[in-house]
Amino acid sequence: MIAFCLSEPDAGSDVAGLQLLAEKDGSDYVLNGTKCWITNGGEADLYTVFATLDRTSRHEGICAFIVPADLPGISLGKKEDKLGQRASDTRSIHFDGVRVPESQRLGAEGEGFKTAMRTLDRTRPPIGALATGIAQRALDESTAYALERKAFGSPIGTFQAVQFMLADMAKDIEAARLLTQKSAWMVDQGQRAAKNSSIAKCFATDAAMRITVDAVQVFGGNGYTKEYPVEKLMRDAKLLQIYEGTNQIQRLVVARELLRG
Repeated sequence: MIAFCLSEPDAGSDVAGLQLLAEKDGSDYVLNGTKCWITNGGEADLYTVFATLDRTSRHEGICAFIVPADLPGISLGKKEDKLGQRASDTRSIHFDGVRVPESQRLGAEGEGFKTAMRTLDRTRPPIGALATGIAQRALDESTAYALERKAFGSPIGTFQAVQFMLADMAKDIEAARLLTQKSAWMVDQGQRAAKNSSIAKCFATDAAMRITVDAVQVFGGNGYTKEYPVEKLMRDAKLLQIYEGTNQIQRLVVARELLRG
């Protein structure tokens, strides 16, 4: 089990502003600082840790390290009590004088920022896939409910207001699935996928949020209770717009790629 340790209390979207310090001491690096919002933080055997050699150097001083989770000086913060995705162990990780051999550095000094960005290009398509799956489940549940639930003597699925909601769900899911598959194919082919990965992640997760909110609406009052599954889908979908880069950051990536010519 692994964990990707990039975010910090004051460095989320601004990755280059991270403050966890890596100080060279002989053939070792000594890590001091804190990572937060770390998925698998309390369960991982290995951490991929991003640290800086100089807190004023921004992206130029960032290094990546493979760090066993049981090294002396590593301690865990509390497990976060989240709105959704509650089965995922998410917490802060504290590094206090953690010694890491030079052999466990990934790439050269100063290449950590590029390593992180290349990693995100590869991990954003799976978030699009996760969003598509959540959205598909919401549509499946809504369709079944619309055929079963009656109002004014007829199943609610016979009313155009509900039909249009289901149709919008279906078209957005189809688009999200195709965008995700294209970006994943580009990664598999070794192509530059930054723009397409960000498009897929942004579109699919925004769609999943809209679709799960509409699913709760289709269910009416029942959708707002834990007796039915759509409230959980809505809570789980929200985080997809935040992690692996917020959807505002995805738009910046897309714009940057368009303008690089």
